[in-house]
Amino acid sequence: MNSSGTTTTTDTSQWDVGGLVAWRSQVETFLTTNGCGALPEAERIDAIRAAEELSCTLSAAQAALAASLDASVRSERAARGVAAERRGRGVAEQVAHARRESPHRGRQHLGLARITPTELPNTWAAWCAGRVTEWMVTLIAQETACLPLQHRMRVDELIAADPEVLETMSPQQVRGRCRAEAEHLDPTAVLLRRRYAETQRHVSIRPAPDTMTWVTALLPVKDGVSVYATLTRAADTARTTGDPRSRGQVMSDTLVAATLQHQPESTTGSTTTGEDGGPGTGTAAGHAARDRA
Repeated sequence: MNSSGTTTTTDTSQWDVGGLVAWRSQVETFLTTNGCGALPEAERIDAIRAAEELSCTLSAAQAALAASLDASVRSERAARGVAAERRGRGVAEQVAHARRESPHRGRQHLGLARITPTELPNTWAAWCAGRVTEWMVTLIAQETACLPLQHRMRVDELIAADPEVLETMSPQQVRGRCRAEAEHLDPTAVLLRRRYAETQRHVSIRPAPDTMTWVTALLPVKDGVSVYATLTRAADTARTTGDPRSRGQVMSDTLVAATLQHQPESTTGSTTTGEDGGPGTGTAAGHAARDRA
C-alpha cells in the first residue's frame, strides 16, 4: 500500500527474461559510452555502493529463482510418482549451467538457496536488501549448520536482526560471532562438529599455471601449526647460513625432501600415524611431532 492508501503490486514484467535482458543492455550502454565519467566524483562513490548493494540483491534473486525451480521440479515429479530421492536430480546442474559454474558450485548455490529463507530469515532479509554478499550468507549458514533449527534461528536473530550492524562486520567478525553464539547455545553440537572435522583431514592436489601444482593438506590445527613451524625453522636456519633461496623456496623444498626421502610410518586404515600415536599427514607431520617433543 502506498502513501495515498491504494494497494500497489509488483510489475513482474520487469523480472521476466526480456525485462532483465533489457535492463542489462541499458547498463552495458551506460558503461560503454563512458557514462561513469560524466558523474561527479562524490556521485561515483555513491554509485559504487549502490552497484554493490544491487549486486548482492541480484545474487539473492538468483538464489530465489533456483529455490523456486527446485520446488517446482520436485512438485511436478512427485505428481508423476517419481521416488522422493530422485525428484531433485539435475536441478543443481541446471543452476550451475545458468550461473556458468561447476556442478559442485551449483549444488552449493542451490543448498544455500533452499535453507536461507526458512532457517535464516533475518540473514535472508539482509541479503535481499543488498546488505550482505552471498559469501557472508554462506559463512553464517556454515557456522550454524551443526545446530538444531531453533538454535540456528536464534543465532540468525542475534547476528542479522539489525542489518545496519551486520553490513559493517567483516567476514572474520561474522564467523567469530556465529561461533561464539553457537558455543553458548549448544556446546555439545559444536564439540561434535569439531570432532567430525578432524575425521575429514586429507591431502589434495590441483593444477597451477606453468607446470606447477598446489598440494594442500587439511589438518587439525595443532598438527597444521606444527608442520608450518617446522618448515619455517628450516627456512630460517637455511637463510642464516647464506642459502640463496627465498624463504618460501626453502620451505617447499624441505617439505618435498621430507616427504619423498622417508617412507610413512605404519598406517591404520588410510591415516598415517606419527611417533606420538596421533594422526598425521605423511612424514612432515611426523617430524613436527618429534619437534614438539
